[in-house]
Amino acid sequence: MELKTVTIDIPEGLNIIIGQSHFVKTVEDMYEILVGSSPSLKFGIAFSEASGPCLVRYEGNDEDLMRLASETSFSLSCGHTFVVFMKDGFPINVLNAIKICQEVCHVICATANPLQVIVAENEQGRGIMGIIDGSRPKGIETAEDKNQRKELLRKFRYKL
Repeated sequence: MELKTVTIDIPEGLNIIIGQSHFVKTVEDMYEILVGSSPSLKFGIAFSEASGPCLVRYEGNDEDLMRLASETSFSLSCGHTFVVFMKDGFPINVLNAIKICQEVCHVICATANPLQVIVAENEQGRGIMGIIDGSRPKGIETAEDKNQRKELLRKFRYKL
């Protein structure tokens, strides 16, 4: 088995969600979840089949994001995984709905940070072992840092 690091390019202003699911129906069900979450959300979804024709299936409501999701999914080439790129919305607004989608096994990451995916490859195929999401901590928050965190949450209107 060989371990590889796949660096994912996340353009400014976008978020990505990567996860594992188990059926080709994923792409259509996730489309319904995302399109129903917000009228302003733009997104592209891609799903890598692990059997049959083994194609990257895709849907979405934004051509650029569909292309980006498909290309990213193909660069990972890990069976039964999905990739969602989104803008004009945040993963926090859709994660619970994605997690309860009947095909979804688990969500691996949701981020806008620099991202690397650790992929294992053997003679059968490829699978995601884990992710490196952003940078490592530089310290422990101070009282001022805590105040800034609380202000940020209120700026985004996630807290009163």
